[in-house]
Amino acid sequence: MKFTAQQIAGILEGDIVGNPDVEVSKLSKIEEGTEGSLTFLANPKYKPYIYSTKASITIVDKTFEPENSIKTTLIKVEDAYKSFSKLLEYYNEVKNNKVGIENPSFVSETATYGENVYLGAFSYLGENVKLGDNVKIYPQAYIGDNVTIGDNTIIFAGAKLYSETQVGKNCVINSGAILGADGFGFAPDENGEFQKVPQIGNVIIEDNVDIGSATTIDRATLGSTIIRKGVKLDNQIQIAHNVEIDENTVIAAQTGVAGSTKIGKYCMIGGQVGIAGHLTIGNNVKVQAQTGIGHRVKDGEKLYGSPAIDYGNYVKSYVHFKNLPEIVKTINKIEKKLDGNS
Repeated sequence: MKFTAQQIAGILEGDIVGNPDVEVSKLSKIEEGTEGSLTFLANPKYKPYIYSTKASITIVDKTFEPENSIKTTLIKVEDAYKSFSKLLEYYNEVKNNKVGIENPSFVSETATYGENVYLGAFSYLGENVKLGDNVKIYPQAYIGDNVTIGDNTIIFAGAKLYSETQVGKNCVINSGAILGADGFGFAPDENGEFQKVPQIGNVIIEDNVDIGSATTIDRATLGSTIIRKGVKLDNQIQIAHNVEIDENTVIAAQTGVAGSTKIGKYCMIGGQVGIAGHLTIGNNVKVQAQTGIGHRVKDGEKLYGSPAIDYGNYVKSYVHFKNLPEIVKTINKIEKKLDGNS
């Protein structure tokens, strides 16, 4: 796809300084710009590159005034970074705007779908599946029986949605994600052998949720595993059965949340965090990477360490942790002196 400076300026409501007819077909960093590419300048430390970049078009703030000659065409906007992000969103919309049903694919006779749906090759729609308008399902995705998917949601290649899963509007489910597989439910019998406990609940994903590649969200034993609106989950996260994650919480990669734990709103949870089961994590909680949580967490707490302690206390304590050998030596010397004087 090619766009002229005039078209881009129209999308961004910007002003052109240079050639309005110059075309671009790719994006680049300002220091790596090549002919036919579009870039932006937002961070002042990259300002020297605008005089040497070979990018055909550069988005800049309206306040920018070149101090030397430049070859790139400028598009001046209120905020270069926000405008470039807006352009990326527009580019993604255009790129992902596929429509139609490719062959071979399987669509059950009882499945229904709205307008402008895309169904990629080798994808599968089970019994009583319901798709809203503008839903995009990429090749080799599996949509099980009785699944519902809201308007404008994208299911990327190879994602699996097991039966009874409910997905809201404007969601993104990335490749390899699995929603609705059985929770880890086993109980020992009289011989000490583990017998499977049937998992008959489902998974509910509300609106505006993003789920990363290879993330797994287990169906509930009874009831629902629920991801509330606006939640963002990174790649390779494990969400166990009957977990609830409240609105606008973000969780980084390789975090695991055990069964029946409830996480509040607006939390920020780092990578490789482990959260034990049947806990309550409050609202606005911040958890540093590689933290282990085994207790209830109140609203607004900041945690670090394993087992987790208050972040401020952890940082203060770490000063002593790393000096512990020297501290022990000093204590031993003091003890010897005290013993000699006794």
